[in-house]
Amino acid sequence: MKQKFGVPAMNRTILQILFVSLITLLSACGVYTFRDVSIDYSKIKTFKVEFIENKAPYKNPLLSPSLTDALRQKITSYTKLTPTQNDDAHYQIKGYISNYSVSTSAISGQQAAANRLTVAAHMTLINTVENKTQEFDVSRDFDFSAGISLTQAEGSLMPDIVKNMSDEIFNRLFSNW
Repeated sequence: MKQKFGVPAMNRTILQILFVSLITLLSACGVYTFRDVSIDYSKIKTFKVEFIENKAPYKNPLLSPSLTDALRQKITSYTKLTPTQNDDAHYQIKGYISNYSVSTSAISGQQAAANRLTVAAHMTLINTVENKTQEFDVSRDFDFSAGISLTQAEGSLMPDIVKNMSDEIFNRLFSNW
């Protein structure tokens, strides 16, 4: 048997088979997935996400359209539901941004060292097939240095805000967490 790197060829082959088997087993079991979607696809086939309006006292003009679009894309990507704009969608998702505020989160030497942007949304899921309504609130905090303005912080935080809020809303809508 020819050796490469001090490992006999037969042992390398066995290690490769074990490695491929382990990878296949982990991917087949779905061990590392957060897509625990609970939908009865025999009954529920369509969804509609209405525009998520910003009703917070401070309004970031990019947040509402970005969050609405991200939620639509997430539902399309992670479920078998078909998007529709019709009012007879099986799942109708409505909501609004209820809070968008800044507070001091850390003080150093009697001065603010860090600020916290709190973003909250109130969401409603109407299941037209079973005539059920579910309402819930989601809220996330995003810290940033007190040395930069809110406008500067928003520029760098917006992708995280949209991703985290859409993930939180999606999980509350479709997962048994």
